[in-house]
Amino acid sequence: MKKILILALALCLILSAVLTGCNGSTPTQSSSPSGSQETDSTIDNDETDTDDDEVTTGGEVNVFNWGEYMDMDILAQFEEETGIKVNYMEFQSNEEMYSIIKYGMATYDVIIPSDYMISRMIDEGLLEELDFSNIPNIDLIDDAYKNLEYDPEGKYSVAYMTGTVGLIYNSAMIDEEITSWAALFDEAYAGQILMFNNQRDAFGIALKYLGYDQNTINEDEIREAYDLLLAQKPILQAYVMDQIFDKLESGEAAIGPYYAGDYLIMVANNPDLVFVRPEEGSNFFVDAMCIPVGARNKTNAEIFINYISSTEIAYQNMEFIWYASANFEAAEEFMEEELDDDEMEIMFASEETLENCDVFINLPTEILDLYDTLWSELKR
Repeated sequence: MKKILILALALCLILSAVLTGCNGSTPTQSSSPSGSQETDSTIDNDETDTDDDEVTTGGEVNVFNWGEYMDMDILAQFEEETGIKVNYMEFQSNEEMYSIIKYGMATYDVIIPSDYMISRMIDEGLLEELDFSNIPNIDLIDDAYKNLEYDPEGKYSVAYMTGTVGLIYNSAMIDEEITSWAALFDEAYAGQILMFNNQRDAFGIALKYLGYDQNTINEDEIREAYDLLLAQKPILQAYVMDQIFDKLESGEAAIGPYYAGDYLIMVANNPDLVFVRPEEGSNFFVDAMCIPVGARNKTNAEIFINYISSTEIAYQNMEFIWYASANFEAAEEFMEEELDDDEMEIMFASEETLENCDVFINLPTEILDLYDTLWSELKR
């Protein structure tokens, strides 16, 4: 118990410092957004948790989230308790979500981007300021996840979950211990390697392996990372996002990078899988709930964000998706009741681990354009 509490305290103390220094295909449809106008809604703000909130509302809310990133039972509970119908869709990368919002391909009320993408969307005027009178559960969010670099005034986002990127490999198929990103570029594993199907994560891994900052704006370093990814392409089995679950769990592939929380789901289905954060370092991320400009059900969106942020629901969500909630009480309780030491280090990375991680930040327009160009060339 004492070890867990010490780790939790250490995490809180270093997150602010680490975060300012150091997760594409057609969305999966769960229920189609219908674009109805916002309905009258009221919420009692005297209490901060779902057990005591008195919500009287109706209408709908259109939610756009990562795949495998929310307990679907929570949506049914929310509908029953509030009378608000949830239309739920999934995306597989920040860039996919950004394009859909940016170019008006669909209208959503709640989106859950990652840190650097939130910063970009704020800069481009794509996010609404939140009305926190509808989100009293903001008080339950750990201060370590408030007013961070991507949203320094805390106007546009409520932190949802956090995690790290690592390598997952099948110890029944690979008989050596993997400690480096080098394994992803090793011809010995040709045809068994999976790679992220999104540019920021893929380039981030290549940059880390080469010894560069994942947020570099040095074009030569980015092009060197591109050359490495281009050389890797012939030995890949596939570029994947959520497809990695089936491929690694079944033994169809032997190794690939992915997010720590998803590993904890995969290993329950295949105990031969091993998770490692490579020695060169990795990425630490914060995903947060936001409302895009043009949302048609803004008040319902804020009620939804408030509900998801409650301690009871955050704990329930953690049991399903195995990511670290930004709700301090839920995270603390989960650490004490659910995790052994190995799971603790995977889900709640130690201070030493986080010191070797970068948090992606928004990059200058010319660098983003370069990424787009190089990624398109790589995927041709």
